[in-house]
Amino acid sequence: MTLIERKALLLEFADKYNHFDFIQHDPISIPHQFSKKQDIEIIGFWVAMLSWGNRKSIINKGKELCQLMENAPHDFIINHSDHDLKRFEKFVHRTFNATDALYFISFFKFWYSKNDSLELAFVPELYGDELTVESHLESFHAKFFSLEHISIRTKKHVSKPSSKSRCKRLAMFLRWMVRNDQSKVDFGLWTGIKSSQLVLPLDVHVEKTARKLGMITRKQLDWMTVLELTDSCRRICPEDPCKLDYALFGMSIAKKE
Repeated sequence: MTLIERKALLLEFADKYNHFDFIQHDPISIPHQFSKKQDIEIIGFWVAMLSWGNRKSIINKGKELCQLMENAPHDFIINHSDHDLKRFEKFVHRTFNATDALYFISFFKFWYSKNDSLELAFVPELYGDELTVESHLESFHAKFFSLEHISIRTKKHVSKPSSKSRCKRLAMFLRWMVRNDQSKVDFGLWTGIKSSQLVLPLDVHVEKTARKLGMITRKQLDWMTVLELTDSCRRICPEDPCKLDYALFGMSIAKKE
């Protein structure tokens, strides 16, 4: 397949799946229930961090989280009492449990008591025009785990590039917050990071499709492979490489249908 043929195929599938109908059966449907920026950030981040496994299960857990926070995430984070936290004692999603949930809440309360947006945790006051968001992810990881009394187990739920992780869930969350186009699937709430800097969320389904198209050659499934795939997408969509995330995802779904 030539580059021109690959480009035409990917753009066709991107346009098909980068559509509002996509929202209904995707975890992004949970933050789409809210209009307040802080609500979208809080529940969006949390759902993104839970996004591994069956999509239906992820969505159900997202709905449960909304109920636990009384369908007002930001207000709950700022104003909850110790008694309110007891309702999280039975919250579990795969390896994510109550200990992790309580740390997430602690960080959110700490952060939003001093800041208007979670974007500031990803975008340092002084930073260069880096090609990717690697430095932003490292900055966020340091801030997120800056509180005292951190459970070691919680660290496995929020990754960073320097550990060679794919950072799939963080990459997906940033796509939700940063991308801004006419489809309005992604929110486009943040402007401190450019769409051109985003990296693709690399899961096993995207990986298989990308390999068949010759977009990645590395055998490992790590951060360097994420950069290789993103570079391949930039050759087609230099200003918005993550648009092709919809194409690669959509092609993997189409094969199952």
